[in-house]
Amino acid sequence: MRSPILDYLDTIIEQTAHIESGALADYIPELAAADPDRVAVALCTVNGTVYASGDTDHEFSIQSMSKPFAYAQAIEDRGLKTVLRHIGVEPSGEAFNELSLDPQTGKPRNPMINAGAITTHALLKDDEESAVDRMLGLFSRLAERPIKVDEAVAASELATGDRNLGLAYLLHSSGALRQEPRTAVTGYIRQCAASVTVRDLALMAATLANGGVQPNTGERLFSRSGTRHLLSVMASCGMYDAAGDWLTTVGIPAKSGVAGGIIGVLPGQIGVAVFSPRLDPHGNSARGVEMMQLLSDDLGLHLMEASRPARSSLRETREVTVEGQPATVYVLQGDLVLSSIESLVRVLIEDPPTTELVVFDLSRVDEVLPVARRTASETATKLIDDGHRIALVDPEETVVGFSDSQGRAVEWWSVERLEKGAVGSV
Repeated sequence: MRSPILDYLDTIIEQTAHIESGALADYIPELAAADPDRVAVALCTVNGTVYASGDTDHEFSIQSMSKPFAYAQAIEDRGLKTVLRHIGVEPSGEAFNELSLDPQTGKPRNPMINAGAITTHALLKDDEESAVDRMLGLFSRLAERPIKVDEAVAASELATGDRNLGLAYLLHSSGALRQEPRTAVTGYIRQCAASVTVRDLALMAATLANGGVQPNTGERLFSRSGTRHLLSVMASCGMYDAAGDWLTTVGIPAKSGVAGGIIGVLPGQIGVAVFSPRLDPHGNSARGVEMMQLLSDDLGLHLMEASRPARSSLRETREVTVEGQPATVYVLQGDLVLSSIESLVRVLIEDPPTTELVVFDLSRVDEVLPVARRTASETATKLIDDGHRIALVDPEETVVGFSDSQGRAVEWWSVERLEKGAVGSV
């Protein structure tokens, strides 16, 4: 059975196919040569499961999406107080490459604009290996595969990096930069030229959603307090001079890159990544922003959306005989949100029921969000198509009027019918 989450991601790509606005980042020759019609979307749960659609294996440069991870590493290396002495946390209201510093402090206003990111890179420890090699090692541990620099992109950016070099000299003259300007800029540009896919980025973002712990390896890469600080800065500053509009509409901590990628983080639940190379006037992917908006609306991702997330909706699975017929009973619990319904769907795919009758006991479920209802409906369709008979135990009518995505009704059972009818095990 194919996961309905993959089907949903396919529709995100289809629903945004009409968006052809924006332009490639033509001030960097290698990025100007990109295929503008490439597109991909991925999400990763805090359990480490990645779902992706589109050009999922296409590699592109991470660009400014490296900034959050470098900032988090700088906090681990130097401590938050030291980092804050060099870089502020206030939204700049300016473009990402603006030649300006805070007039009162002489510091970059935040780590998500280029001035702040160059300063961040210069704060990374390089005692045993270069800061670039340390960042590549970090990216590799986050993505669970070797991440390397795209040398053609790096050379192209270095050849056209006068503005970043100007920023570095401005920073150096103000006392904010710990390195020689050209060294800092070269390292920063190579950091930005690391090649990634949307799968990599979704997994990297899921580490932030998981409080700094890589979901699959269990390795703590960033402290919980450092991750919380980073996500706050991403929420207020990650989308440059469009940050306010982003926070009110999409509503999740995010960071974009001029190669066309955007990452987003819903703490405690998922990391999201999209890719489409054409950029809007703010330097953010035009189609990517729309994909993120759809994901936020459909999946209830907005931070201000009140809910009580749970990592797993599945309390237990029982195989019993109900009224003389073998049945598989899935006992659910808590609020059904994206992350919790995903865990149930994954169980059904990896270990499908062997009985014709499948019963879902919702007597311990408090609330079902629209994304969970939609996913459950599509899952029911796949089970019915595979020859299963579906019954729901829902005394609180949390999914009243439920049917599969084809409009086929499921059976409704009382708690008493399940409890009295279930005898022994299969």
